[in-house]
Amino acid sequence: MLKSRYAFPLAALGLAVVTLIVVALILVTMIRALPGRYAYYLPEPVQKLRHRTHPDQLPTPVAVQGSGTVDTLVPASSPTRSSTPTNPPPATEASTLTSSPTIPVSTPTPAPTLTPTPEPSPTPTPPTTVALTGLRHEHQGWNNCGPATASMLLSYWGCEQTQYDLAPVLKPDPDDKNVSPGEIESYVRDQGYESITRVNGDLDLLKALLQAGFPVMVETWYVRDARDQLGHYRLLIGYDDEARQFVTYDSLHGPDVPIGYRELDELWRVFNRLYVVVYTPERWEALAPIIGPDLEDAAMYERALEVARNEAVALPGDCVAYADCSDWVTFSWFNVGSSLTALGRHQDASAAYDRSRQLGLHFRMLWYQFGPYESYYATGRFEDVITLADATLKTAGNLEESYYWRGRARLALGDVDGARSDFRTALRHHEGWKPAREALDSLG
Repeated sequence: MLKSRYAFPLAALGLAVVTLIVVALILVTMIRALPGRYAYYLPEPVQKLRHRTHPDQLPTPVAVQGSGTVDTLVPASSPTRSSTPTNPPPATEASTLTSSPTIPVSTPTPAPTLTPTPEPSPTPTPPTTVALTGLRHEHQGWNNCGPATASMLLSYWGCEQTQYDLAPVLKPDPDDKNVSPGEIESYVRDQGYESITRVNGDLDLLKALLQAGFPVMVETWYVRDARDQLGHYRLLIGYDDEARQFVTYDSLHGPDVPIGYRELDELWRVFNRLYVVVYTPERWEALAPIIGPDLEDAAMYERALEVARNEAVALPGDCVAYADCSDWVTFSWFNVGSSLTALGRHQDASAAYDRSRQLGLHFRMLWYQFGPYESYYATGRFEDVITLADATLKTAGNLEESYYWRGRARLALGDVDGARSDFRTALRHHEGWKPAREALDSLG
């Protein structure tokens, strides 16, 4: 009697518990499936349900027979690069990026003439502060750092388009994590302006560009903590030597946001000190001498390689921007690899990337930079390409570049169906993207 008396309530309670568990699982699945631009507005405890466990660093490489060695990439001497800028030369000089060679000086013989020799004009002293005006600030929408910063940059040149005009073109997938500088440059040209993207910048160069009236878009790292690090574009619109700060239009934090010289340089070097300048055709003659010898690609990457090699063996005494100062060396070796990839020296580049991975490369690095894929693929290390793509796609499933390179590696290993699937997925996340479209078309 007692048993039958409690049988129904116990059964009902059990059913209720099972129902709650099922509903909870369904809710977690729905929350995880929710696009990031909507999940962003959920309470923080609920957002944590979206987080899938994964390593904080990319997989380390296995030993590869015949791979390069970083020993051959270490410079004989290791001068340190100063992160404190000196006053740059006037914008009309072409020596901004590199030091001029020492020129032997001989004692002149007085000319037998009574005509006085005109004295050279004194070199104008560069201003200690610059603040460009006429820009429109925009706070970025979800994952809209690239379009927002690019639209702010274009506003200086009279363009009225906002990030919401740029975003559908630059990132058809609203949740796309990355807009590459090349995509921004292409868009700028489609609007009737000119643009140039370079690496191997330095703080003096940035100041010279600002002095000449060119806002500068720089690709930088953004460090919240050891785990939460990501790429972030910043627009430089001025500087103050006395405060030792640049002034930025920051799509996250607002207009006129200061950032110290050292902090900016540490965050900037994660991307090989890449910068984007927009200009109109009539301003080219003012811009070209500032960029100087780095207008030529091969020479620019050779100089960037030398900087990165030196920095890889010159750990600073302290850091102001990194969660761990040892990241300085990790990023240095990655930059060595990036410059070697651009120079077509893929064996050496692979060795540099290997070293960076051994030191501990952040899991988001290949959201933005794809040199390891290119050089590992070029040297036949297709399994490395697939391993890195797999690990990266576990952290974000909508990265078209990772699908593309994994597809190429699968194809090289004879997995045609896997390659076709990856190319199609890349196109689903970035409709019409030329590399994936051409790769898919080649399969027939």
